[in-house]
Amino acid sequence: MRQHNEKTYLFYDIETTGLNKAFDQVLQFAAIRTDLNLNELERHEIKIKLNPDMIPSPAALITHQISLKEMAAGIDEYTAIQQIHRHLNKPGTISLGYNTLGFDDEFLRFSFYRNLLPPYTHQYANQCCRMDLYPMTILYFLYKNSVLTWPKLDGKISLKLEYLNAANHFAQGQAHHAMVDVEVTLELARCFFKEEAMWKFTTDLFNKEIDLKRSQDLTHNQGLMIYSKFGTHCAYQAPVLFLGPHRHYKNQTIWLRLDTLELNQTTENNISKTTYSIRKKLTEPGFILPLKERFTQSIENERLQLAKDNYHWLQQNPNLLKRITDYYCDYKYPTYPETDIEASLYLNGFWNDSEENFCRQFHAASPEKKYTLTSSLKNNKLRQLALRILGRHYPEVMSADQQQEFAAYLDKAVTPDTPLIDYKGEKRLTPLIAYQTSQTLRQDPLLSPEKIALLLDLEAYLGERFSVS
Repeated sequence: MRQHNEKTYLFYDIETTGLNKAFDQVLQFAAIRTDLNLNELERHEIKIKLNPDMIPSPAALITHQISLKEMAAGIDEYTAIQQIHRHLNKPGTISLGYNTLGFDDEFLRFSFYRNLLPPYTHQYANQCCRMDLYPMTILYFLYKNSVLTWPKLDGKISLKLEYLNAANHFAQGQAHHAMVDVEVTLELARCFFKEEAMWKFTTDLFNKEIDLKRSQDLTHNQGLMIYSKFGTHCAYQAPVLFLGPHRHYKNQTIWLRLDTLELNQTTENNISKTTYSIRKKLTEPGFILPLKERFTQSIENERLQLAKDNYHWLQQNPNLLKRITDYYCDYKYPTYPETDIEASLYLNGFWNDSEENFCRQFHAASPEKKYTLTSSLKNNKLRQLALRILGRHYPEVMSADQQQEFAAYLDKAVTPDTPLIDYKGEKRLTPLIAYQTSQTLRQDPLLSPEKIALLLDLEAYLGERFSVS
């Protein structure tokens, strides 16, 4: 019999109302749990109702093609996110998908936070951890190319999941449907799994000790970084120089790209314009390999020579290298004091014991008791988050004062003149902007009648609910 905490993979995918990880909402969650040999054990599919204050992005709508009627038929977000949290936090779970570390994982982190759940435990607690098939796919493309048929778009290799599926016939169904994408990802993993040594090499990238050792065992602090952000024209890789740990964000290390033409034009006054740095977290892309011939065969000799020349130039200018290092290792993200509470995850840090205790009590309580707990709460941060849960899902238990406070939040959330902002200073989508964007998108002559109908439904919804036109 399988032990409760035996390691398992949880392949998952989400579809959302938009791309803003702090403000947008999950609409679909799908997952397939397997053993470590990729044999299916169970599957889950959750459809989630649109929150009353949520504005769907027109671009997202025509990508996943989830209609407003479907959005009205799911379970409430508060209940759904608790279920998703349990799936990812089941002891021994290795959660993964396709580009999950680039999007889904952080999106869920904010969803957990907004709904008073621990945002990070699925990364480390109870033998849980994370992986991502997308960076693994890049490594297979570079070093085990025969394993797949690699699709091309406009003459260039594309690693988009839908094109990989079309070229290799992994699964049938509409792309950007959560369960279809999970089935495709699992079949992709099974294809990779056949190459046992390569599977171990790539999955080891997500092991902290191994990832750290690979970064430390470099010659002269030089390595080869594999990273999707470098793009196909660079074969997803670039020679880099380790500058050191970040001096304020303890989970980050800083790497300087060496293969740029502008690097040797750097002075003390133009560092930000002539240099390219990458922040790396352990077990997250970009991944570091030794700068050895067996790994650099996809890089042009000219680029390798440029990196070598730039490295020697930096060694000849140690004071400037120190200034570059200080600039990037001391750099702090800008902060925005007016950041909305739901977008403040990175500003507020972990819950303390008292806050965690309140969250547990809140989840266990009936709706009426949730109101009582919120009413007596002194912690303003938690009170605002709890109040919004009540306003979205249990408005009938709220006092008149609470209802008025939630109504004031709604007014601010949908007003284009003073939109809410997230931790990056990006604005929350408002009904008017969504309406105008939808009208613009509908002018595209290549848009299908089905997608035009989705946009027209969205415009009607925005006009009826938020009085925009």
